[in-house]
Amino acid sequence: MAGEGPRTPSLRVGMECDALVVGAGYTGLSTAIALRKLGWNVTVLEREYVGWGASGRNAGHLTPTIGKDLPTLARFFGAERARALAALVETAITHVEHSIADWDLACDYEPVGNVIAAVHPRQHKTIDAAAAAAKDLGIPGDLLDGDALRARGLPSTFTRGLHFPHGGVLDPGKYVLELARVASDAGVEIYERTPVVAVDAGHPVTVRTHGGHVRARLVVIATNAFTPELGHLRRQMIPVQVSLFRTAPLSDAQRAAVGWPGREGIYTAHEILESYRLTADQRIVGGSKRIRYGFGGRHPADDPDTYDFIIEAFRARFPMLRDVEISDCWSGSIAFALDFLPIVRRLGDSGNVYVSAGYAGHGVALASYAGRMIADLVTGETGPGAVLAEHWTPPLPPEPLRWLAVHGIAGALAMMDRRVDRAVRPA
Repeated sequence: MAGEGPRTPSLRVGMECDALVVGAGYTGLSTAIALRKLGWNVTVLEREYVGWGASGRNAGHLTPTIGKDLPTLARFFGAERARALAALVETAITHVEHSIADWDLACDYEPVGNVIAAVHPRQHKTIDAAAAAAKDLGIPGDLLDGDALRARGLPSTFTRGLHFPHGGVLDPGKYVLELARVASDAGVEIYERTPVVAVDAGHPVTVRTHGGHVRARLVVIATNAFTPELGHLRRQMIPVQVSLFRTAPLSDAQRAAVGWPGREGIYTAHEILESYRLTADQRIVGGSKRIRYGFGGRHPADDPDTYDFIIEAFRARFPMLRDVEISDCWSGSIAFALDFLPIVRRLGDSGNVYVSAGYAGHGVALASYAGRMIADLVTGETGPGAVLAEHWTPPLPPEPLRWLAVHGIAGALAMMDRRVDRAVRPA
């Protein structure tokens, strides 16, 4: 996690700027940087501190994934649009890699790719379907049978895999702090501990905080899972909580026992996936596997049972590390729409309020590219993000139907995963 608290003051006065960005995560900071490059005077307001949300709490995988998964992408949206969406996420990965290199971002990035891995032969069809979809959509990927996985030194727990060479793993907290540094160096003003209490559309837009206000030519809502709290996307987006853990640093003996010399990111072929990555200081960060939704979109409290659940899954995948200490666990909120595609658009009648949110767990690439997509909307340019800007998002049912639907779907997916996990245990 970023987790180091605020570095900048709160806003306590009234002020004016060209562009105001609400939220200091990947979306907000990438947008601030992009608009500053256009010569705009930009201010960022953050309710807590830089990276407090999903940007500082995610698993740290930079992957060429958009939507629920690649086979579903082609099935839902057709070949032409699916290829445009796949090209968008490939562009987003390249954008992140160029940003890291050009701005010298100290975020422990390793361009090792990621492997989607089966833990049982029941999941091999899922891997094969993902490989076929990746080929059709133009996403590079290498199908790995058991022997190929062993040749890579991946644990024998994994029985089949698909390696995406484009992308890799990074420290998400360091990455978001480095984006804040770049934004500040470019002249962006960042105010932390400054909750927004109202956005009054108009020309200009007036954004009110507890201690002051900002008038701006345009406003960008970059609050992802917290966007409904500002009165936007309540009918289009579902916030859910996911959880992660981090081990203590592995000893030399533990590191040798686990293998994994290529240090690829790993996420499993479960319906609610598990993810694992090695850190620069030889820890393993992993988790997910369970999502939690609060009635009315409320953000649930941390759940010790969920932490036990994801740690148990980790012990099952890495039995050689059954004695390694777990140093900490944490949770955070992500968001997704019914079709699992991000929402990038103008809001309201004034035409000067913009939003990008709902990355469905793939925000390292897509939220980092959100700034470019928003800038294209502002300037009227047609870029790769147009495939999202032109997309209609299906509405969600009202409560309590929404709560019942989310829990029903999550329960069904979890049941499918439990069947696979039960089949693994006897081996």
